[in-house]
Amino acid sequence: MKEASFYEKREGKKTACFLCRHHCVIPDGKKGICCVRENHDGVLYTLVYGTPCSWRVDPIEKKPLYHFFPGSTAFSIATVGCNFRCLHCQNHDISQLPRDENRISGYAMTPEEVVSQARAEGCASISYTYTEPTMFYEYAFDIARLARGAGIHNNFVTNGYIETKPLTAIKPYLDAANIDLKSFSGGFYRNVCGARVEGVLDSIKHYKSLGIWIELTTLVIPKYNDSDGEFEKIAAFIRDEVGIETPWHVSAFHPTFKLRDSFPTPPETLLRARNIGLAAGLRYVYTGNIPGIDGENTYCYNCKEPVIERRGFSVVGYNLEEGRCRFCKTKIDGIGL
Repeated sequence: MKEASFYEKREGKKTACFLCRHHCVIPDGKKGICCVRENHDGVLYTLVYGTPCSWRVDPIEKKPLYHFFPGSTAFSIATVGCNFRCLHCQNHDISQLPRDENRISGYAMTPEEVVSQARAEGCASISYTYTEPTMFYEYAFDIARLARGAGIHNNFVTNGYIETKPLTAIKPYLDAANIDLKSFSGGFYRNVCGARVEGVLDSIKHYKSLGIWIELTTLVIPKYNDSDGEFEKIAAFIRDEVGIETPWHVSAFHPTFKLRDSFPTPPETLLRARNIGLAAGLRYVYTGNIPGIDGENTYCYNCKEPVIERRGFSVVGYNLEEGRCRFCKTKIDGIGL
């Protein structure tokens, strides 16, 4: 165990955790909502430092990050645990393990070993993903700092519930993030995820204000968040509060875990969401989890020509020169283009 960061000691050996927006007050001998931060005699510890449960090399498009070194690979790593309890979590076997089975699992791997392996694999970045990276913040922070020194970039794939101080602290080493904006409904976040939508919206705006490149993802679940009104509210928020240059990924849902009363997202629903986003003025709206439908490519927002062509997670055509459209020379938003 390693002493946690961003907490305060309280009377009666309680601790108040301010790593994420739940602000858990944890009695002695108990854990927070995430079940991977535990109070021992008035000191808060992280239970997952240096113990990843999963790591592999992924295409960056799988995150999905389409405007962050497209065509590159990311060394993806995770520990168990999450501060959400999403009923549709596709990685519930590791994200919910500490909560459902009261168990921590993983393998010993130091930050130095992670960076060394990422370099050996030729990865452009390290991606803190699969579960919620905030839950292994101290581990991710130490890896990210070493990675920056080694010329390797860092990105989060996150639910967007980190608090402002921890995010500000890691900002010098964090280059990009894909943030889930699961819905614009407070009821959805309460009932399906166990969180507050306001916290996510505030976090997205804070990422943006810090200059971290962000892309947003909405997993579209039939009967839950697939109405025109929902798409219009999300698109308007991105346009008005985040920026029209922010890519929005609308992805297909497949029934899993505890959310099996719905059905797979039809392709036409994703195309409807994409059209609403483009009509709202967003420059880049992508469809995901259904390869082959319109919405995989990056188009120049000025001349409408394809500047990055994709098939699934692979880049198959590239019409950018120093980040500019080869056809009309317009600068395309992103990092490493």
